[in-house]
This record gives sequence, C-alpha cells and structure tokens, in this order.
Amino acid sequence: MSNHRIGIIGGTGLYHIEGFTNQKWFKVNTPFGPPSDEFLTGRLAGRDVVFLPRHGRGHRLLPSELNHRANIWAMKKLGVAWIISASAVGSLQARYKPRDFVLIDQFIDRTKRDFEHTFFGRGIVAHIAFADPICEELRRLLLKAARSLKARVHDGGTYVNMEGPAFSTRAESLTNHKLGYDVIGMTNLGEARCAREAEIAYATMAMVTDYDCWKTDEAHVTVKLIIENLTRNAEMAKAIVARVVSAIPAEPNWPCHAALKNAILTDKKLWPAKTKRELQPLLRKYL
Repeated sequence: MSNHRIGIIGGTGLYHIEGFTNQKWFKVNTPFGPPSDEFLTGRLAGRDVVFLPRHGRGHRLLPSELNHRANIWAMKKLGVAWIISASAVGSLQARYKPRDFVLIDQFIDRTKRDFEHTFFGRGIVAHIAFADPICEELRRLLLKAARSLKARVHDGGTYVNMEGPAFSTRAESLTNHKLGYDVIGMTNLGEARCAREAEIAYATMAMVTDYDCWKTDEAHVTVKLIIENLTRNAEMAKAIVARVVSAIPAEPNWPCHAALKNAILTDKKLWPAKTKRELQPLLRKYL
C-alpha cells in the first residue's frame, strides 16, 4: 500500500465527495506563514487524500492573498506527491463554453508576485525547468476520466493567470482573446510553480464559468454567474476526481517527482542552516 498521499485543492464543496471517509481536519504550521485553512485528510477510492479549501472555508481569501508557498509546503509535509487542482476560469475563446472542462497544459503569468512563487532564495539558488508547467501524466489521467464520464472536456489550453481581484477590463479581455489564449484565472500559476519546486505532480482541472467580457453578445462575468455554473458542474468535478484518485500509481516516479535533481546551483556546503531547515521537506532526499 502506498504511503504517498494525493492532494486536492479546490472549492469548499469539493470535499463532499461520496466515499470520502475517515475525515479529519489538521492544522499545519509552516515557515512561510499560515496556509489557506486546515487540511482535511481521509480516504477516497482506496487512497489517502488531503484536501485544502483554496480560499478557506467560507471563501475568505482573495486570490492575491493566497499563500501558495505555505499551502504547497504543508502538502509536501503531509506526504502529498500528486495534486489535482479544481478551479473556476473564464473562457477566452468561443469553443470553451460555460460548464466545459479545460485540461490546460500552459500558463501565461500576469502576476507581479514572482518572489512569492518560489521556495528558494535566502542562500539557496535553484532554477527548475518549467517549459511544461503541468504534469502531463496526471493531466492525461484527468482527461481519460473526464472522457469516460462523458464530460465536455478539452485537451490542452493556455491559462492566463491575472492578479485580480477585479475581473479584466474589456480591452484586456479582447487582447487575451486575440492572442489566442484559452482561459483566464487568478490562482493556479503560483500553485503549479511551487508544486514543481516541491517535486509534486500538479494538474489543473479548469472549469469554465463564463466568457470573461471579450464576448459582447454574452453576459459578462459576475460572481453570481460563476457560482451558478460551478454549482452545476460540482457533481461532474467530484466524479472526475474520484475516478482519477483510483488511477494514480502507488509510487511517485514521474519526471515531476525529480524536478530538483539538476536544479540547485548552490553548493551544499554553503546552504544556510536556517534555509536548509525551512526547506527540509523539499530537500530531504538531497541532504
């Protein structure tokens, strides 16, 4: 039996999955400050899973207030080797309709928070490969599960990560549309980058809720519209997650699980004790 856990990051409703048993909330303290909330551990489809409500229970945190380093560090500390992310996105192209799933494979970073999206610095320099920012093996499992459940699912796409919390201006939205990008959101890039540094396989299940505001013949994005479409998609999202959890291999041996192997530049003898201690869950196999 695998000791490695599967992480799920998503909206509060996502953990009400049928068959998610032995539920217990855990508080995790991290060297990077508090995570979004406590972590819900339990069993699903015969596997140990860890769920984190991305914005806290009751949706109390703005996208720009999310502490990605704390969230991912805690997942790593709890033994998570794979993370399935579920999140709402706006569609930037007509072919992605509200309530479709887009299994993205690329990001465009429009945030101003690069230093908050890395564990390194403070005396240890590392540069991870991030050409393919989504774990392809996990993405493929999500695609297979979504297709088997007859979800409206799209294979691949580019996610523009804006900062928010306001939605795009029409000029911004039209620019993203004309550049050929696929969906837009406010949260997943920081998660993906930190997960790669933590050698956790990460994939995004993007759930289309609206057409942003580039498409003038459609109602532009509102919180009410997002909630309505997320609620309609919730059952399918839960079914996909449950099916994927059972298909994930027992041992973490995908390329993402060795992302730091050739990434750390600083000689081990020069690693500051405090930084080494803080990054112990990530660096354990390189010590």
